[in-house]
Amino acid sequence: MIVNSKERLEAVLEAERQFRDARGSVPAEGFYRDKIAQAWGRARRAPAYLHIGDFGWPAFTALPTTPKERLKADPWSFVATTLQASAKYYETTGTTGTATPTPRLAEDILWNAVSVAGAWRDPLGDEPRVLSLLPSDIVPVGDLVASVCEYLGVPHARAYPFATGISDWDRLVGLLTTFRPTALFLAPGVALQTTRLLQQRGLLEQARASVTTLMLLGEVSVPAMRERLGAWWDARAYDASYGSTETGTLAAACRADGLHLLAAAHYGELADAEGRVTPLRAGASGRLVVTPLNLHARPLLRYDTGDEVAVADGCACGLATPTLTVHGRAGDALVIGGAALDPRSVEEVVYGETTATGYVLEVDRAAERLLVLLERQVGADRAGEDAVAAAFLGAFARRTGLTCDDVVFVNTLPAATKSGGSRKSWKRSNIRFVEPR
Repeated sequence: MIVNSKERLEAVLEAERQFRDARGSVPAEGFYRDKIAQAWGRARRAPAYLHIGDFGWPAFTALPTTPKERLKADPWSFVATTLQASAKYYETTGTTGTATPTPRLAEDILWNAVSVAGAWRDPLGDEPRVLSLLPSDIVPVGDLVASVCEYLGVPHARAYPFATGISDWDRLVGLLTTFRPTALFLAPGVALQTTRLLQQRGLLEQARASVTTLMLLGEVSVPAMRERLGAWWDARAYDASYGSTETGTLAAACRADGLHLLAAAHYGELADAEGRVTPLRAGASGRLVVTPLNLHARPLLRYDTGDEVAVADGCACGLATPTLTVHGRAGDALVIGGAALDPRSVEEVVYGETTATGYVLEVDRAAERLLVLLERQVGADRAGEDAVAAAFLGAFARRTGLTCDDVVFVNTLPAATKSGGSRKSWKRSNIRFVEPR
């Protein structure tokens, strides 16, 4: 935590007060009006929002959404401060095009960390020790986990095994046995690859001895995958958080593995296919539109995330804030034979019907053929693969409405399908297009 002045300490204390007052509930309308008015005032210092005039609720609801594409095309026009004033500088992963520069003031970092810490306290349990297997360079997720741990007073270490440097796979194995973490923070693909490597070395049982919690983030994770990973690790796997470099953390896990909107930190709306925007409500679905309430370096008003979500309430944890099911980027759907295929549907079948540790879709658009490559679990019995393939094909058809032409089991898939955080685009990492000869 970068608290080295009275002003920054006061920011932390004010964040604590606001989030404590919310207590897992949706704030009153007056809270949102006051916070959005402040965000509006900060946004007017950025060239992109110079024209918006004075704040009023009618002016806010009439304001057009800020499309993700507009931000990516001219990111500096949304910055309301100087680069020199920023505490940290990040960039997006660039999986949807050019990387977006993202300076952050200390206020951005502190408010986000305090908000997320309040949510993660319960899943982490008593006396946690955290090992973060997340990228720690130009993207903010590694710093976020470290900041939350520092705020909560949790011992933690970092070891991203896909980076060239000190933290290779051998070092990771050593950390699991010497530091004995109770919680791992990692992307779903990294979790699969780590599990596979430990199984190959016969070390999984030893490595998992202290681990009670898997916190998955950075990519869409489905319940079937979390259940599979939880069984392998003899731990509880959570969909830890959802957000972006542009917005900060939008939702975080509760103890019942519900992904709750951080409602005291963001005002949420939904956009339909025609671009009509309505308030976020349980039972609705659409593209998530958010106004982050605590962004300072680059305030965003009615930002269209491009992510398709479904909204629900009544979580078993008792929190009153809505839960989100994130289906992925609207542009991530793969159209085959006129039908759309999304990552959540595919992965529910892959990890619900098989013990595979990874997959790739091979698509021949010209012939409208779809082949699925499944990476065998270490030590899997090949004699039963025909039955597994038949069950997979049936479940795939029921879940997606599409016919998969074949399933092929392979021993190993490229690490790029699992690197988690460096290649988050489903189309880039898990789909291979077969070119006509």
